[in-house]
Amino acid sequence: MTSGAGAGLGVRVAAPGVFPVGGRRLVVYVVFDRRGDVDDYIPLALSGLREHAARVLVVVNGKLTDQGRAALEPVSDEILVRDNEGFDIWAHKAALDHVGAGLAEFDEVLLTNDTWFGPVRPYGPVFERMGERAVHFWGMTDHAREEPNPFTGKGVLPYHLQSFWIAVRREMFLSEEWASYWRDLPAMPSYFDAVLKHEATFTEHFTDRGYTVDVAFPTAERGFTNASLLAPEELIDAGCPLLRCRPFAEWPPFLDRHSLIGRWTLAKAARAGYPVEVALRHLARNVPPRDLNADAGLFDVLPHVDGSYDPDRPLRTVVTAHIFYEDMTDEMLDLADTLPGPYDLVVTTPTAEKAEAIGSIIADRPTRGEVDVRVVVNDGRDQSAFLIGCRDVLLGGRYDLVVKLHSKKTPQDGFNVGRHFKSQQFENLLASPGYTANVLALFQREPGLGLVYPPMIHIGYPTMGRGWWSNKPGFEKLAAELGIRVPLDDISPLAPYGSMYIARPEALRPLVEREWRYDEFGGAEAYRDGGLAHILERMPSYAAAELGYHTRTVATAEYTSISHTAFEFNFDELSATTPGYSYEQIRFIRRAGYVGQGRARDFLRMYLRLNHPGAEGRILGALEPDRFLGRWARRLRHPGSTVAGALRRWRR
Repeated sequence: MTSGAGAGLGVRVAAPGVFPVGGRRLVVYVVFDRRGDVDDYIPLALSGLREHAARVLVVVNGKLTDQGRAALEPVSDEILVRDNEGFDIWAHKAALDHVGAGLAEFDEVLLTNDTWFGPVRPYGPVFERMGERAVHFWGMTDHAREEPNPFTGKGVLPYHLQSFWIAVRREMFLSEEWASYWRDLPAMPSYFDAVLKHEATFTEHFTDRGYTVDVAFPTAERGFTNASLLAPEELIDAGCPLLRCRPFAEWPPFLDRHSLIGRWTLAKAARAGYPVEVALRHLARNVPPRDLNADAGLFDVLPHVDGSYDPDRPLRTVVTAHIFYEDMTDEMLDLADTLPGPYDLVVTTPTAEKAEAIGSIIADRPTRGEVDVRVVVNDGRDQSAFLIGCRDVLLGGRYDLVVKLHSKKTPQDGFNVGRHFKSQQFENLLASPGYTANVLALFQREPGLGLVYPPMIHIGYPTMGRGWWSNKPGFEKLAAELGIRVPLDDISPLAPYGSMYIARPEALRPLVEREWRYDEFGGAEAYRDGGLAHILERMPSYAAAELGYHTRTVATAEYTSISHTAFEFNFDELSATTPGYSYEQIRFIRRAGYVGQGRARDFLRMYLRLNHPGAEGRILGALEPDRFLGRWARRLRHPGSTVAGALRRWRR
């Protein structure tokens, strides 16, 4: 517990009190969702707080749907909807203003928000422990003093309670100092304003005036500046009921620098009894999928021995196979036969002749379910065959899982590259009966798992750093049309490159419900980056995430050993000329910008970006003759310009 020099500031401070037996606590909980929804983790958090609160006031920043209101009403006493201004800080101010003089009815006010999952551990022991301490205000976690301030690069970031949970006793919230603080609260148009003008200064503002502060789980005891971000597992072990969302939404290279393993954190929370599928559902909708895949460790290396599939809970499965190369039919059916139990088969192919040949091959094999061979238009290839030719299958409600395959040779990329790409797709999805059973067991264990597919191809292809290629503008436009509001990944999307995956049909609903037409895909000339088929190849995980389904990537141990060895060597080579940790190297390179062709002009551009940001356009423009002459030409053409006037006078 600490206190400041209140007497030195001429402030008379009432002695702090404990939380009285039978005391009344007001909980102010702030919600923000750009869709106006209320994800399941919020009612879960609030339902646990109900028994510790006399009144729960929920403040919604922005809009609130009818479904969102229905989720909040059973776990709150009042819902206040306001414009989304000033972040949660101004929402807390709005709540305090709304309660007004009624604040005097309470012994403690808890200001909190929706940026944490809980209760991971019970609330009760923390409320009891902190309730026995005579303090003016207390927090769940704190942040150590830092110099220089990491937000500004200079000065000091003061020691402070973290604003996602601050409880204040009546001796403080009934004071004039408290009233004036909120009355004079500055505008906070940006996140940095919210941190620098409130969160980082609130604690010091009141301790300097003599108010005493305490914290339930001190960062200093754990050797971190910010334990809620960097030591979540230690906090769970210590009994902290809150798990911040931020470790699963941070920039992955930053977490790598600090060896924060989100997969371990989720496992710890699950062992403590928290339903992590609720957390994953929220994160899937609000974190770029590739970021989440890295932050939460959603990549699984699976064995060939079935160790977890439950045959007593079979998943109704359909295999959709677009077969252009009919000589690959047996190979593809062998893959499908690794599935545990029965499955139906729907084959699409572009001609009646191919359909007849494929049907003959299937007839000579034992089958495990219904078989349907369909002739489809090949514009859009496997994408249109799936979304148009199999639309009735995907929307029919008969299946729990769909396995999407297509015959793949990639002859245009050469024998070795094509062979590897096919192997990377087929063997990491349906490698053997035991392996495939383990893939399906992931769906049995995780109701929120929407898709599974192999990791990003990188051997033989320059996909790293450019997975979007020229598809992002079209992707953004189509996502808006389909109502997909999941944040997009910056560099490369999380996507089934090669377009083979296992999915819940329900998770694909945003894609399948739209009635596509073959003419939208165009002919063979449209099958390229920027075309609809290539855009749709990158969309399944984002469509699933909009509905709250997350994606896992999977691979065999054999493939992982090959992929990791190549990737480790390549990354080592790329890192050789740039100092620092990986996240520092990446920041440096991103600041420098595109290398171009390594000409003097390209290096000058990089130098200016790094050392004189903002001057790049002016300096390079002055050095570029075409731009220089172009400006003079435009002045000559403009009749009112001084240059044109001088020229007219000279001609006279």
